[in-house]
Amino acid sequence: MKRIFLLLMATGICHSSLLASSTKHAVAAPLSITIKNPSAIARNEELVEIPYARLHAVTGPFKLINKQTGKELPYQLAYEGAPQPQLLLVQVSVPAHGNVVITAVPGKPAPVVSRTYARFVPERKDDFAWENDRVAFRMYGAALENFPAENAHGVDVWTKRTSELVLNKWYKTNDYHHDNGQGLDYYHVGMTLGGGDIAPYMNDSIYYPRNYRTWKVLDSGPLRCTFQLGYEAWQVGSTTVSVVKTVSLDAGSQLNKMTVQYTLKQGDSLPVVAGIVKRPAPGTILLDEKTGIAGYWEPEHGADGITGVGLVLPVHQGPMEVTAQHLLAHAKASAKQPFVYYFGAAWNKAGRYTSAAQWFTYLQTFAEKLSAPLEININQ
Repeated sequence: MKRIFLLLMATGICHSSLLASSTKHAVAAPLSITIKNPSAIARNEELVEIPYARLHAVTGPFKLINKQTGKELPYQLAYEGAPQPQLLLVQVSVPAHGNVVITAVPGKPAPVVSRTYARFVPERKDDFAWENDRVAFRMYGAALENFPAENAHGVDVWTKRTSELVLNKWYKTNDYHHDNGQGLDYYHVGMTLGGGDIAPYMNDSIYYPRNYRTWKVLDSGPLRCTFQLGYEAWQVGSTTVSVVKTVSLDAGSQLNKMTVQYTLKQGDSLPVVAGIVKRPAPGTILLDEKTGIAGYWEPEHGADGITGVGLVLPVHQGPMEVTAQHLLAHAKASAKQPFVYYFGAAWNKAGRYTSAAQWFTYLQTFAEKLSAPLEININQ
């Protein structure tokens, strides 16, 4: 059976045989990708990961077409910091217990509007900030430690009610602590885990590292941004610990994926907690140890509205608890493999989730989707 020969042009590299004949494509039959939804949940605009190494028959500029609708699908080549693409990310909608068939055809793909973005922000005391079309976040760097009254540790949440990417604009104007019509930063972190950070936990205490010291953007859109933050070693009980955190955020998602790799001078595992800072006034709390979900619908913050924050731990190994300062999910992280969980937030004024029940349903549905990933079959 003949194959298509298409060239993935994202790196600007092409095979010499195609350079000699750039106006022709040897196409006999299209590459076909079937994406099956095994669950009873419709998957709307979900980002599917296809290992680039599996696309043996793909060379040349190409478009992805939904065979059922005939419409072109947006995609991204994710490099994950490598010189060559590692993943083909395709955004699809698949009905419950249904499937979608995608074909790759020669041609220049339509431009994809950027819906995710991440960058180091040296002009604001070494912040690292990132966003998608739903929400924005930041974490704090070394320079902030020179300002003890301002210093903070965990994940900061910036609420948005626009699909536009706003980080650069907000940092440029330095006017993001009141609602300018697009959203604002009213979330208070301080020396806590904030909106979903993770840290070692021993003797009823959280062992915070200093703020991150190194950063690296692995991908910055249009459909997924991914970056790494590195932390210098610190003492946790009788062992010395260092950590690298890899965070990715997809277009259309309220939650980030956090991949944490600890290095331990002694031992091969470490007790940790992922957490959400708790406010003094009453809010609504969900702790579901069975499914690994921790949800928090904060008390209303005056005219600023209400933020919902959540954690999803696919491998839920330990208990959850409410302390005076946090909602905590306990787990054990291995030095031999990464620890993965999800964290994120929503804002009632964005209009998608306007009650605790709606926000908790989103978290529960997210967890159900993780347990029933879309299935991929490539015919080439």
